[in-house]
Amino acid sequence: MNFLRHSVGLVLGVVLFLSIPDEGKTENAALEAKIREQAAAIEAKLIAWRRDIHQHPELGDQENRTARLVTEHLRSLGLEVRTGIARTGVVGILKGAKPGRTVALRADMDALPVKEPEGLSFASHAKGQHWGKEVDVMHACGHDTHTAMLMAAAEVLAGMKGDLPGTVQFIFQPAEEGSSLFAPGSGKTWGAKLMLQEGIFAQTKPDAVFGLHVMPGHSGEVFYRSGATTASGDFLDIMVTGKQGHGGMPWNTIDPIATSALIISGLQTVVSRKANLTLSPAVVTIGTIHGGEAGNVIPETVQMTGTIRTYDQQVRELIHRDSRMTAEKIAESAGAKADVSIVKIYDTTVNNERLAEWARPVLQRATDGRVSRGPLVGASEDFSFFAEATPGLFIFMGITPRDQDPAKAAPNHSPGFFVDESALVIGTRTMASLAVNFLGSESKP
Repeated sequence: MNFLRHSVGLVLGVVLFLSIPDEGKTENAALEAKIREQAAAIEAKLIAWRRDIHQHPELGDQENRTARLVTEHLRSLGLEVRTGIARTGVVGILKGAKPGRTVALRADMDALPVKEPEGLSFASHAKGQHWGKEVDVMHACGHDTHTAMLMAAAEVLAGMKGDLPGTVQFIFQPAEEGSSLFAPGSGKTWGAKLMLQEGIFAQTKPDAVFGLHVMPGHSGEVFYRSGATTASGDFLDIMVTGKQGHGGMPWNTIDPIATSALIISGLQTVVSRKANLTLSPAVVTIGTIHGGEAGNVIPETVQMTGTIRTYDQQVRELIHRDSRMTAEKIAESAGAKADVSIVKIYDTTVNNERLAEWARPVLQRATDGRVSRGPLVGASEDFSFFAEATPGLFIFMGITPRDQDPAKAAPNHSPGFFVDESALVIGTRTMASLAVNFLGSESKP
């Protein structure tokens, strides 16, 4: 999930859904029972896949080994397989024996430039190239589990081909965290957006798309919400140009470091004093600042980068406008110049309300009633692009061991991020159940 180095305690403030009647329980009861049985039967294989992928993580746009593993598995199941989509993406097509609609299930495959601590027998020691620099690599966001669960769901559903009405599209997506080859602002596209540009929905257009992401939370519990779910994520780059000179004679200079400090303070008022927070939350964060080489030299330039997060398109545009104006005018008041670049990376993930309502009883059955309503997430997700192209539902599943407090668990993107693998079989049957029920539902969402 593209947190762009976020730290979010998702489980705080979770409110349980009201009890949902088990509507339509008999409609696909036999298929759901078979999903549960088959998912349990391959649980050991599922965990082995997860550990293998975890031990051999790959950065965005470089998921070559993972893609080969996925491709070989899908082909062994007899699926139609398309490779090399959006550089390293893989799509499997399972056509049921009966005519019907099409549903897509998505998993992301990439890891993060994070060093994993020792401890696990399958801990990563991998290195990778991130924007031309060698870095440590770790699955610190759980994409290894997503890939393994979707591989398992594909095996379960392939074994039920004769009972399936319609088509299932399995999307194994690269570079959800961003490309390791191309930086934001490079003009290059990656991940879900590039898969769509290259026509995966033009070739096989699903009537709905589902995605699942693991997070700190009670192990095996699913939480989600309708409407806006994850934030849009935009890259902010500000170059402040002043006049270089002697640190002991600042009156002969225009100090871009002092100016940058004023800009950082000023940007906080964009949210606290200009954004209508009753309409939608918003965040403006500066994450890096680089300027100067010596303590007694005032430099010519300072560069700052950061992120802008919003949940509403109108608020997003206003935050962009006000951030740009604030930086430029503060710099101008100091006699400096601020060049501001804002690049839209990911849109807000919006869960289709009808699909979210329809899915409740399916999720209740798949998780044995462990379904909650989740809060807004400050992270960004390029599942948003799939959900813009067709009705989508993005859900979260807790993976914190049952003897631990999820509120104290290490968050996604942390080197301490830990997965209770007993939850993975629940995620597998959840994804498979969503697919089967969507294809076979008489009360179509």
